[in-house]
Amino acid sequence: MENFTPISALVGGALIGLAATLLMALNGRIAGVSGILGGLVSPDGGARSDRFWRLMFVIGLVAGALIFRLAGGDLSPYRIDATLPWIIVSGFIVGFSTRVGSGCTSGHGICGIGRLSMRSLVATVLFLGTAMITTYVIRHVLGGF
Repeated sequence: MENFTPISALVGGALIGLAATLLMALNGRIAGVSGILGGLVSPDGGARSDRFWRLMFVIGLVAGALIFRLAGGDLSPYRIDATLPWIIVSGFIVGFSTRVGSGCTSGHGICGIGRLSMRSLVATVLFLGTAMITTYVIRHVLGGF
């Protein structure tokens, strides 16, 4: 952990918790990003007000990074050691998995565990366990990509 920054991690975590709490308190919705984005692009349309808050949430995710950068925060580029086809395949696998798992780490890991949901605890443990096993296999068994 050569780049661990506890202050920004603490502030970021508190802001994520605050956003999730406000969305639940003011809108009665869980801040699961895959569900929010899925509802935004779903073909069934949904109510106009439902699409509006979802769009504002997604815009807020992007705007937050821009505001952080404008405030002098460091957004150093990350090096990704994977080819574009592997990144695309990985994205599809993650998207498919969030549908099968009925949510993602934000919905289950942040909101679900915060609500003491056993289902969310199990889902989060499975998400993270699968990520650790996948990383180990790709880096140490297959020699990386």
